[in-house]
Amino acid sequence: MKNSSVANVAQLSEYTEIIDARTPKEFAEDHIPGAINLPVLDDEERVRVGTLHKQSSAFDAKKLGAALVSRHIADHLDQYFASKPAGYKPLIYCWRGGNRSGSMAHVLQKIGFKAGQLEGGYKAYRRVVLTELETLPALFRFRVICGPTGCGKSRLLQALQANGAQVLDLEALAAHRGSLLGDLPNQPQPSQKWFESSIWWQLKQFDPFQPVYVESESKKIGKLRVPDGLLTAIRAGQSIWLEASVEQRVNLLLEEYAHFLASPKTLLAQVARLSELRGHETIDHWKELIAQKRWAEFVQDMLENHYDPAYRKSLGRNYAASESGLKYALSGIALSDFANLADAILEKGEPNC
Repeated sequence: MKNSSVANVAQLSEYTEIIDARTPKEFAEDHIPGAINLPVLDDEERVRVGTLHKQSSAFDAKKLGAALVSRHIADHLDQYFASKPAGYKPLIYCWRGGNRSGSMAHVLQKIGFKAGQLEGGYKAYRRVVLTELETLPALFRFRVICGPTGCGKSRLLQALQANGAQVLDLEALAAHRGSLLGDLPNQPQPSQKWFESSIWWQLKQFDPFQPVYVESESKKIGKLRVPDGLLTAIRAGQSIWLEASVEQRVNLLLEEYAHFLASPKTLLAQVARLSELRGHETIDHWKELIAQKRWAEFVQDMLENHYDPAYRKSLGRNYAASESGLKYALSGIALSDFANLADAILEKGEPNC
């Protein structure tokens, strides 16, 4: 008979809380979305135990590990679990569903909590994520926001979400705006594993009978790769084309990339990376505009001589049917303008196709 305290990934919602008993470093790389980190070994201790296992014996390693784990569990009992009620039902996992999560689950069960242990641990969870990311996207109807750089695709997604639409904002999940200058200030990109976990979790919350709005992304967003199954499903979706004047696009980009204007050295370093692609003459011209702080001219020149040609090439290759989709022109770049546009798109509903 199967142990009733052992659960699988499909049973996550049956528990009050998900507890990751791995080290802070393991947790930072990736974890089940919504989980909290209550490590029973810290990063240094895990290395100590592993080294002892290799250099001495498994028995010595287990003795050291048991002592360290017991101290951490005692601390968690004093500091975290002390206020939990009798009906508290946490699900605990570690790397493989072994000693670390088993030790914590055992102690909590002996106290009287309805603690469970994730069968197979994080590795089993990771297998589920990778498997379902291949098939889950095909369940949804994607509405793909297309348009050149600076037309407000991200702002429209935010407005649609605020209006109750299902939105998969991949750039927000990737902490990157998806271009050469896409790095966000003081916000590094997550790991590839956490990016995939975030996508999987978001898709699991969606209703497959309602459309999902997403931007026309390329294969990579900064250093992160969009899962193949998701990219295939997005590229098969219905497109919504945004049209904006050059002036609107320049003004919007000046707002969204204001952090670069405050740090010209960083901007110059990024622009220099395009020398091989755009040629030294073009790069020197951009550097001159930056040095003179002629920001509007710089942004317009970048749009016309870098971003627009690159976007047209990518769009023609990956979203060939995009320009045959629904078309909307921006009336302005204020938040209220995007809110009105979102209203119009949602009111129109699904296209006939």
